[in-house]
Amino acid sequence: MHRIFTTSVASVYPHYLAKVERKGRTKAELDEVVAWLTGFDAAELARHLETGTTFEDFFAAARLNPLASQITGSVCGVKVQEVEDPLMRQIRYLDKLVDELARGKAMEKVLRS
Repeated sequence: MHRIFTTSVASVYPHYLAKVERKGRTKAELDEVVAWLTGFDAAELARHLETGTTFEDFFAAARLNPLASQITGSVCGVKVQEVEDPLMRQIRYLDKLVDELARGKAMEKVLRS
């Protein structure tokens, strides 16, 4: 099992936030991206962050967006669409969305709309 599976989302979230804010994006935009992928509203996301939910439990509770399979490209040199483990793929989807947001991609493109 990968260490990331048992890592709390709350411990990684500040890194996501710092990454997007450095590039002039906002917490609201980050939360919108997380909500799009997971189906969590603001209250649900806040609860997961407050209670220290692991990535494993976070994605187990998520209602994954049906368009998530359209998320392609590489994260850390690994093609997201080729990741075998379903949980690791979902984590990589999130990483990829954060990357796209930080790179200044238009929100409509990030959210595959």
